[in-house]
Amino acid sequence: MISFIIIGTLLVAFQTTVLRAIPTWLGTPDLVFILVSFLAYRFALLKGLCVVFILGWMMDVVSGIYLGTYLLEYLLYFTILHTLTVNSPIKESAYQIPLVGLSYFVIQFALYFVLSLMVEEGLPLWSWTRVLRETILLTVATIPCFLVFNSFNEFILKRGSVRRSRRKRAGNTFR
Repeated sequence: MISFIIIGTLLVAFQTTVLRAIPTWLGTPDLVFILVSFLAYRFALLKGLCVVFILGWMMDVVSGIYLGTYLLEYLLYFTILHTLTVNSPIKESAYQIPLVGLSYFVIQFALYFVLSLMVEEGLPLWSWTRVLRETILLTVATIPCFLVFNSFNEFILKRGSVRRSRRKRAGNTFR
């Protein structure tokens, strides 16, 4: 859990510094959103909610215009995605990537709708091309990110199981 908080912190820093230098017409993928998606697929509900809460809070502090939007967005997204996929009979690889893209599109639309009701001025106009471009970019970026996150998760799990098996037991070992 702590290792994914560290990865999330690095992604928040990378997303809010380096990726801001990319021209806006090209768009930038939301790497923290991808990490939240991965956590929804792989983590238990309570552990995942703790990590997502910390990541959402960091995104709000670092780059949030309306405080609480990233936190609420990530917590709701994690909970809904985790609930939808926890006992799915469909093979994971068939729905993971498309579901991330579809969810991102729906969440952007819903977030814009809610903000348009709450904020009177200062909200940019809705642009279908921008949102579709960002959704496609995020979906494409999800593939290598999931590969890296999955490899890291397997490494952490493998390392933890090796450490537990090497632990010397005291007392009678023949029980």
